[in-house]
Amino acid sequence: MVQFEPSYPAAKAVASQITQLDKSIAREEARISSSLASDYRASQVRQNGLQSRVDALKSSFLDLRRRSIQYTIYQREVDTNRQLYDGLLQRYKEIGIAGGVGTNNISIVDVADVPEKPSSPRLMLNLMLGVIAGIAIGSVVVLVLEQSDESITDPAELDQILGVPLIGSVPMTIGQTPLEALNDRKSDLVDAYLAVQTNLEFSTDHGVPRSLSVTSTRPGEGKSTSAFALALMLARSRKKVVLIDGDMRSPSVHALIGTTHLNGLSNYLTGNDDLDSLLVPTEQGLTVMTAGPIPPNAAELLTGDRLPLLIQSLLPRFDHVVIDSPPVMGLADAPLIGSRVEAVVFAVEAHGIRASLARTALGRLSSANAHVIGGILVKFDAQRAHFGYGYDYGYGYGHDHPARNR
Repeated sequence: MVQFEPSYPAAKAVASQITQLDKSIAREEARISSSLASDYRASQVRQNGLQSRVDALKSSFLDLRRRSIQYTIYQREVDTNRQLYDGLLQRYKEIGIAGGVGTNNISIVDVADVPEKPSSPRLMLNLMLGVIAGIAIGSVVVLVLEQSDESITDPAELDQILGVPLIGSVPMTIGQTPLEALNDRKSDLVDAYLAVQTNLEFSTDHGVPRSLSVTSTRPGEGKSTSAFALALMLARSRKKVVLIDGDMRSPSVHALIGTTHLNGLSNYLTGNDDLDSLLVPTEQGLTVMTAGPIPPNAAELLTGDRLPLLIQSLLPRFDHVVIDSPPVMGLADAPLIGSRVEAVVFAVEAHGIRASLARTALGRLSSANAHVIGGILVKFDAQRAHFGYGYDYGYGYGHDHPARNR
C-alpha cells in the first residue's frame, strides 16, 4: 500500500487476502468461545449433580443417625421392660408358693346334688309360647293380606263391592279344558252355566234378553268361554242362537268351534250384506259368526250403523243374539257394542282382578248407556273363598257320591 495505490490489482488482492484471514480468525475465535462455553455448562451440570448427590448422602447420613439414636432408645426401653417383667414374674411365683404353704380355711357346708333335669330351656313353656306367638302372627298376616287383597273372592262381593247383581258363579275346571267340560253335560261347568241361563230368564219380562253381549275388564278373564257357554246352553234348550265374535282385535270364538275367521263380522261391517255366507252352523246346534279378517281399526267399524242393522237383521231369524265383546279397559269397542244390545253380562275373574279396575270398567259401560243386567264370577274356587267356609254352592251334587245322604 506504500508503493501502490489501493486501486492497483495487486493491492486489491492483498487486501482481499487480509479480509479473508480476518474472517477466518473471527470464526475460529467464535468456535473456540462456543466450545469453551459448552464445556463450562457441562462442568456446571456435573457440579450440580454431584452437589445433589452430596446433599442426598448428607440427608441419608443424618436420617441414619436419627434412626440409630431412636433404636438405642427403644433398646433401652426393651431392656428395662424385660427386667421389670422378670421381677414381676419372680414375685408372682414367690406369692404363689407362699399362698400354697398357708392353711386352708375352706369347709364343705352342703354336698352338691346332681341335677335330674335341665333348668333351661323349658320345653313345654317355650312350645306353648311359640304356638301362641305363631297364632298371633298368623292372624295378623292373614288380616293384612285380607285387607290388602282387592280381588273379588266370593260371589256375594259382586253385589256388595261392584253393585252388580249376581247371575251366577262358574267353578274353575280342573283336569280338563273348559270346552271339554262344556261337552260333558254332567260336568260342574255345565250346571253352573245352566244356573246362569235360569237367572237370565228372570232378568227381563220376556225371559232371556234377545240380544246380549258378554264382556270383562281385561283379557283372559273367561268372557269368550262364558259367551260361548251361554249360547250353547240356549241352543241346547231348543232356541235358535247366533254367537257373534265381536272381539275383532283378538278373535277366539273360531278356535272353540274349530274353524277360521276369514269371513265374519268385519266383512259385514265393511259392507258385505250376504249374511248366509258369514254364518257358520255348528254341530252343537248354534250358529256362529266369526270376527272375520282383523281390521286396522275395529272401533271405527263399530261406530257406524252397521252393527245395529246386523242385530235387527238377525233377530227375526234367531231367538237370541249373543256377542263376545272385547274387554272394556283400554278399548272403546265394548262400550260401543254394549250400547247396541239389549243387555250386557259382565264376567269377573275370581281372585284375579282388582275391584277398583272392575268398578272403572262398569263406569265406562254405564257412561255409554249400556244396560249391565248382572255379573258372572268365573274361575271360582270355593276352597279359596273366605277360607272355604260353606261356599260349595252345590256343584257336583250327586256326582260320584252314591253313599252320601241325599
